[in-house]
Amino acid sequence: MSTDDLAKTSLYDRHVALGAKFAGFGGWSMPLQYSGVVDEHTAVRERVGLFDVSHLGKASVTGPGARAFVDSCLTNSLEKIGPGQAQYTLCCDESGGVVDDLIVYLRADDDLLLVPNAANNAEVVRRLAAAAPGGVEVRDRHRDYAVLAVQGPGSDEVLTALGLPTGHPYMSFTETAHDGVPLVVCRTGYTGERGYELLVPWDDAATVWDALLAAGAGHGIVPAGLGARDTLRTEMGYPLHGQDLSLDISPVQARAGWAVGWSKPAFWGRDALLAEKAAGPARRLQGIKARGRGIPRPGMTVTAGGEPAGTVTSGTFSPTLKQGIGLALLPPDIAEGSEVQVDVRGRAETFEVVRPPFVRPSTKGS
Repeated sequence: MSTDDLAKTSLYDRHVALGAKFAGFGGWSMPLQYSGVVDEHTAVRERVGLFDVSHLGKASVTGPGARAFVDSCLTNSLEKIGPGQAQYTLCCDESGGVVDDLIVYLRADDDLLLVPNAANNAEVVRRLAAAAPGGVEVRDRHRDYAVLAVQGPGSDEVLTALGLPTGHPYMSFTETAHDGVPLVVCRTGYTGERGYELLVPWDDAATVWDALLAAGAGHGIVPAGLGARDTLRTEMGYPLHGQDLSLDISPVQARAGWAVGWSKPAFWGRDALLAEKAAGPARRLQGIKARGRGIPRPGMTVTAGGEPAGTVTSGTFSPTLKQGIGLALLPPDIAEGSEVQVDVRGRAETFEVVRPPFVRPSTKGS
């Protein structure tokens, strides 16, 4: 797909004006970086960063029985949450493979908003629409909302300066407005830092973006791109669909079993996942941390004792730790603390097997 064919968010002109470098992601032309990945990463860890993640999918499921219907399809148990709360969950196929991982916002029993990944939005909508009973409507809302992520220890101060609500519990949301623009302020994020994600009407995103940058000027806010978002999420060990979760990498293999309602009577992929859980997975997602200067990248081969053992699924240089880190699918008998080697451009670099996160999270802080 050429650059001209990529979709653009409603903030594209703002990113151009800020000097962003762009890259294709999920069919969208997205800012990869502005001042630089390390600078933006550090700003989020120490101060506050502002991301445009409007490429993320959006879909609504409404009508009598909408909550029960979604609960019968997706893995996590919606019985665990109430209106005003959000939940991480998975859409699986019948073999237990992951079609997508997504967030469900429960507005009411008959009103749910789903935020899938950009490239998978249409498929999630298709599957839900095909299975929906009479009276339940599934709508693609991809271009109805922009999503702005305010992430970092200074995020509360930035939102407070705009009169927006802060301090609500992790994985909850509040519906409000700013200068007449309706907003959903969610205590969610993909960085490991305290932060918020704002759902904004698509055509009003530029106004809110400008207001956030102005309000954050005294708090060291910087616009941040998907490069920093990737290094931040990798430091937390958060999976990326298409690399650490996929149709070939199940929740059991990816250590995402915590997002599966194992006692639920029905969800897509239930029988296959229960069987895999009972038997034990043939491979398991582990963290790897460089002992030397090697930087792992997706697709690199991992060996143990001179024999092929697995594959790197995500890998990067950690700006916080100043060393290479990654996630890799490894046999379950390779325990934490073990040494493995990664073929980094023809060199066997030594890594320690560890359990993520690589950096202490503060997402759930008070």
